[in-house]
Amino acid sequence: MNLWKRYGLLLVVTLTLTAGIPVSAGAAQTAAVDTGDTSFIFICTGLVMIMTPGLALFYGGMVRRKNVLSILMQCFTVMALVSVQWVLLGYTLAFGPDTGGIIGNLHWLGLHGVGFEPNPELAATIPHQLFVLFQMMFAIITAALITGAFAERMRFTAFIGFILLWTTLVYDPLAHWVWAPGGWLRELGALDFAGGTVVHISSGISGLVAALAIGKRITHTQEVLLPHNLPMTMIGAGILWLGWYGFNAGSALASGSLATSAFVATNTSAAAAAISWMAAEWLHHGKPTALGAASGVIAGLVAITPAAGFVTPISSIFIGLFVSPLCYCAVSMVKQRLGYDDALDAFGIHGVGGIFGALATGLLASKSVNPAGADGLLLGNPQLFVAQLVAVAATCLFAVIVTGIILKVLDHLVGLRVAEEDEEAGLDISQHGEDAYCYTDLSATAE
Repeated sequence: MNLWKRYGLLLVVTLTLTAGIPVSAGAAQTAAVDTGDTSFIFICTGLVMIMTPGLALFYGGMVRRKNVLSILMQCFTVMALVSVQWVLLGYTLAFGPDTGGIIGNLHWLGLHGVGFEPNPELAATIPHQLFVLFQMMFAIITAALITGAFAERMRFTAFIGFILLWTTLVYDPLAHWVWAPGGWLRELGALDFAGGTVVHISSGISGLVAALAIGKRITHTQEVLLPHNLPMTMIGAGILWLGWYGFNAGSALASGSLATSAFVATNTSAAAAAISWMAAEWLHHGKPTALGAASGVIAGLVAITPAAGFVTPISSIFIGLFVSPLCYCAVSMVKQRLGYDDALDAFGIHGVGGIFGALATGLLASKSVNPAGADGLLLGNPQLFVAQLVAVAATCLFAVIVTGIILKVLDHLVGLRVAEEDEEAGLDISQHGEDAYCYTDLSATAE
């Protein structure tokens, strides 16, 4: 008995000690985690995060001074709302185990079961929770992009409801369709490296629907609504350009040749688009403008987003050169002729540029750049171009219908638009009780 007692005591002590040592568990986790890829995606996640404050500056400089804080507040509010929504519900809807090719199930609700080990189906060399963070930044910037369409006239209460509903009912399903294993557009063969359909077409089309539903600003046809601070807009454009490297190169989900290729394509398209926008403006009005150069950069970045990991540097030049004239026409001609008030050209740049980029991917994609992709129409594969057409059409139709329903419901419940006197006073004072350039507590005045 004494011998058995000794063996029993030794076994208990051994189990107790080894249970407190995390070596084996850590080894099991880190064996599949590549620290280089993980560090790279951490950096890219930060770059994509800084894009939303950059967008706030880009948009903020283009509105009138009485509305600049409202734009900044909307972008920062999106960061807070979507961060929580993504952890609680959004991630599992977008990337959770597939349900019929349409949506993810609730298996990862509240990130239950989402740990630090990689998920081979999503990102094979980085922790699963890091993949969650990286994709969360995409959801944030997409919702923020829409604010440019209805700037200077939406009630903040309605804005909060819109962002939560739109992210859940539009963005999350689209992300599943295109990027999640089993998503029907992914299974169809459509290519979207970093968000041409999921991010730009969805936000641009939804922004147009919102602009039409809310209506024009009260002074839209009575005065020229000029940007109040173009240096702010240019700084914002520079931050967006920088952040876009993380947006596109990071979508390779590993540090290596594919990320490098996407980085080169991203920068080259942005540069070419800036040149072509300035050229179009020069020919049309006789002078290139700073706002035009910034708009061209953004148009080039939008268009290359779906194609970044699938096209050569020469193809990225063509994408940049051709997207700016299209977006320029949408912004300076089509909008005026049709009379809609897309305040900061969310549709004119992101909607039009995203559609062009998705279709250009179907033309110019090459398996020599990314063997996991496909050759495009110009390399003898019409199936890819057809898949891109289907993806564009499905995204547009889905965004129009669901966004329209969301806006109709919110208008009935809380009202979409501020009162006319509040719009005249400016959203900074009427919605937030603040003034951007002479700070004081204006809450009493607003009441």
